[in-house]
Amino acid sequence: MKALKITDTTLRDGHQSLWATRMKIEEMLPILEKIDAVGYHSLEVWGGATFDVCLRFLNEDPWERLRTIKKHVKKTPLQMLLRGQSLVGYSHYPDDIVERFVAKAAENGIDIFRIFDALNDIRNLQKAMECAKKTGKHVQASVVYTISPVHTLDHYEETALKLQDLGADSICIKDMAGLLAPFAAYELIKALKEKLSIPVQLHTHYVGGMAIATYVKAAEAGVDVVDTASVPLAFGSSQPPVETVVRVMQDSGRDTGLNFTQLFEIANYFDEVRKQRGFDRGTTRISDMQVFEHQVPGGMISNLVSQLEEQKALHRLNEVLAEIPRVRADLGFPPLVTPTSQLVGTQAVVNVLMGARYKMIIGEVRKYVQGYYGKVPGVINEELKKKILKNHPAIECRPADLLEPKWEQMKAEIGDLAKSEEDVLSYALFPLVARKFFEDRAAAR
Repeated sequence: MKALKITDTTLRDGHQSLWATRMKIEEMLPILEKIDAVGYHSLEVWGGATFDVCLRFLNEDPWERLRTIKKHVKKTPLQMLLRGQSLVGYSHYPDDIVERFVAKAAENGIDIFRIFDALNDIRNLQKAMECAKKTGKHVQASVVYTISPVHTLDHYEETALKLQDLGADSICIKDMAGLLAPFAAYELIKALKEKLSIPVQLHTHYVGGMAIATYVKAAEAGVDVVDTASVPLAFGSSQPPVETVVRVMQDSGRDTGLNFTQLFEIANYFDEVRKQRGFDRGTTRISDMQVFEHQVPGGMISNLVSQLEEQKALHRLNEVLAEIPRVRADLGFPPLVTPTSQLVGTQAVVNVLMGARYKMIIGEVRKYVQGYYGKVPGVINEELKKKILKNHPAIECRPADLLEPKWEQMKAEIGDLAKSEEDVLSYALFPLVARKFFEDRAAAR
């Protein structure tokens, strides 16, 4: 049997899940070459929330971070998480911005593009996949995993086959809430390995505690690669620890071949960073275990807590957690991942605090029902649909087809503050945040 390959998520999803994406580049630099020497399949180092957080909170240029990591990591492919037509933002961008962003990401050091869409709407993946393919880099198309009456084994098989036909070099099952149970994982991976001719990777989160068992059954079914993090940034809402997965697989016939001495040296380094910064270790609380009921990922619970604290209504968290599955069902069972997790969660908070369901409908939910996020997986509640579409007609096309090219406009708006095409792209994605970053940069010179 083939060795099980491992992608390390410590420098992206690991610290995004547990440390609010607050690890700085200077904290990564001393250990990069040792991570590079481990023999990982790839390192996930960019994308997701890292881009926004670099500019907004860390006073770092995300492009410079990527270039710096690439200088120190010479052997292991670098990987990023790309939100389809939303890139690393929270709404769809025009095709010309997608084209330039993907090209520049490849030029600056990305080797593997993991591309997903929250609704598994193939139309929202196509452009980014096509652009990544043009760069000659590896295109990993993702199928978002969730549990609902419409998310069946057939749905996952059909979606994966369509993505393979579009030119995907591999498929990733993206289980953002740790919902994929071990025996379900075996069934899903086995079915995909029988149907597909390209590798299959599995991404999950520890959350409710099933992740290691899920990886064991997935490995038995033939999964090619799994995602893990170094133990100080594992467990809780992050990935399973690489150290445990490596030990488990030693007796399986799918030994990873990774070396414990190297892994623990890296773990000790990150534990020192954790202590210096005052970050907590990943833990599993009762509320995390309840993911089996409400399907709310750990990061989404943190956002809900913040919203309720602002309204001095934290005591109503359990009511909100009970309302979320109802809102999700009303909206046709969208997977709870960025950006749909935010709109479902916020509407649930509004429903609870207003004391009446849909007395006020947030703008994002209106846009979702109109089709501006993409094709809904299931059927939207008829009354809710009528209420929203009464004055706001639905669209049938790919949402980005309605967006005008924006590159020239962005370039003109930011003017001399932008010193490169990468700067213009940062501005196109996060105008206010990027402008402030550039102004501060200019003032410091």
